[in-house]
Amino acid sequence: MENELAITALSALAQGTRLDTFRLLVRHEPDGLAAGEIARQLDVPQNTMSAHLGILTRAGLVRSERHSRSIIYRADLDGLRALTLFLLKDCCGGNAQVCAPLIAELSPCC
Repeated sequence: MENELAITALSALAQGTRLDTFRLLVRHEPDGLAAGEIARQLDVPQNTMSAHLGILTRAGLVRSERHSRSIIYRADLDGLRALTLFLLKDCCGGNAQVCAPLIAELSPCC
């Protein structure tokens, strides 16, 4: 990942509704949610939610797929993984002992 893509992803998450949207989609993996359902759960107007979803999609954090009349949105976990690895690539100067607690926290809980 390059700096510009990381900056785009981080700036997309630096807004409350988008951060809430991304976290909601992570909780609903792998099934995802329809745009209307996301808007309903977060109490956001649908046109506003569409704009937020577009920003998250362009940032590489959300992907969409059409199912008949609905568009289902999912967290792009590969995008999240790439962003996390970008941020942690030079973690602790390569000292595994210093990074161990951080790595343990990042281990999947499910």
